[in-house]
Amino acid sequence: MDVLPDQLVTLLRDALRAAQTAGDLPEFDLPEKLPVTRSTKPEMGDYASPVAMQLAKVARRKPLDIAQAIVRHVGTAPFVGAIDAAPPGFLNIRLSDEWVLAQVDTIISAGDDVFSLAIGQGQKAQVECVSANPTGPVTVGRTRGGVIGSTMANILHALGYTVEMEYYFNNAGRQMQLLGRSLLARYREKLGLPFELPEEGYQGDYLADIAADLVAAHGDSLQDEPWERFKDEAEKAIFAWIERSLARVNIRFDAFFNENSVYEDNSVWDTLEELEQNGYVYRAVVREGASDEERAKLPADAQNAIWFRSTQLDDDEDRVLVKSSGEPTYALPDIAYHKDKLDRGFSYLINVLGTDHIIEAQTVARGLQAVGYDPEPVHVLLHQFVTLVESGETRRMSTRRGEYVTLDELVDDVGPDVVRYFILARSPNSHLEFDLDLARQRANENPVYYIQNAHVRCAGIFRQAAERGLTDDGADLSLLGDQEQAFIRKMLEMPEVLVLAYQELAPHKLAFYALDLARLFHPMYDAVRALHSDVPEDVAKARLRLYRAAQVVFRRLLTLMGMSAPDYM
Repeated sequence: MDVLPDQLVTLLRDALRAAQTAGDLPEFDLPEKLPVTRSTKPEMGDYASPVAMQLAKVARRKPLDIAQAIVRHVGTAPFVGAIDAAPPGFLNIRLSDEWVLAQVDTIISAGDDVFSLAIGQGQKAQVECVSANPTGPVTVGRTRGGVIGSTMANILHALGYTVEMEYYFNNAGRQMQLLGRSLLARYREKLGLPFELPEEGYQGDYLADIAADLVAAHGDSLQDEPWERFKDEAEKAIFAWIERSLARVNIRFDAFFNENSVYEDNSVWDTLEELEQNGYVYRAVVREGASDEERAKLPADAQNAIWFRSTQLDDDEDRVLVKSSGEPTYALPDIAYHKDKLDRGFSYLINVLGTDHIIEAQTVARGLQAVGYDPEPVHVLLHQFVTLVESGETRRMSTRRGEYVTLDELVDDVGPDVVRYFILARSPNSHLEFDLDLARQRANENPVYYIQNAHVRCAGIFRQAAERGLTDDGADLSLLGDQEQAFIRKMLEMPEVLVLAYQELAPHKLAFYALDLARLFHPMYDAVRALHSDVPEDVAKARLRLYRAAQVVFRRLLTLMGMSAPDYM
């Protein structure tokens, strides 16, 4: 089933064609998209469309005349109560009250699958996020990408996709060498042997803990082992830690892709060969079109690098694929990796990356295009950084210097649900200041408490009803008043929010909607009593039925956001 705006678009398009056939409107090509949006004036209707004003020029008619022609020829639909034309040419659309009330039972029947859609039915989707090198614990900054990615995976699943969460695992390169040498130094330190921490090495206490575990397990038998052994030990311990930490905030992965595999199967070099065969590779000490200033900075003994002629694909400048040392840059293995993703049959891919990776993402898309792959299925969701704010002061973090707040510490402080919601409730495009003082509050000022308390109140009212022997069986929903109907209409917006979050890669819209729904719920709950002695039994049944649907929707919302739906608080 399509979301309501799409169904209304079909209804308006059919009305326009009928008006043209009847001669009430002249012949003209209808635009591919007709605008239908939620009304900003609920008293005028649930939806509004300025389509008549959009068509005035091509139809050579006044907008109001076009709107009135549409109204005359619009067909019937069970969900539409009325469509009216209003100056200067708006269409105001009101949902049928009877249909709206009937959706209460539809919501309850759907249960945990409520508002599922079939947009991605039969298609495979993949979300890649976090993908941090195993050089240290998960910090708050890394967690943001994981929360965003796992929520997008939940949204894709609700839209019918078969979804896989993947972690791109890089256990090679200079950072891992520094990690191995740093752990070797800490191990020797624990043994009381001479040690030297490498310059730019990792200084976090976690390495001292891993070193202590190695001493406990192996004594001094590893003192002559090379740094590679310590790199392997650090990687194993840290990655297990990363997995445990992420699981605490409901982030779990279905697959782990090791960057080394694109070297082991030679696909990284096969990709380079394809690029070269297609005319996108050249060898030079400096990029084509480099300024005299860039050339003057080159050392006298500069060697050729291998360049990607990405300017042929509208890039600002060409990019290095292989350094003069023979070591590939990030771009070449990433292009090979994304070829592999597409070869695995994923039709929709989301890469959740920090904004510092924007050039990388653009280069990969151009690289795919250069080797004959369509980059369109690859969607990049960029997010800004995170800072923790406490008592008005900002805490800055660096994993290498050992100055950071781990995800575990934050979860221990404020709880997993608060971590997820506070991250989600900010657009990925905006810098996130995580307010620790607000996060610790157990009151309505904290949006997590406010939203979850709606579910708690629903659960509580059914415990009380059961104690009194009351049920909502056979409820007459026509007894619900205007406040209750307004809340039902708000619940029915959820499919549109899901689609918008999907189309715009904007999971924060789900968090905003959840808070808006809670803001309608709590005043209604306070005013619309179900179990008060003055409430007639038939009215009580109707209200209980509404609260059962509300509980279903809040549980669904919280689950999609990766949060718990508590029955008690």
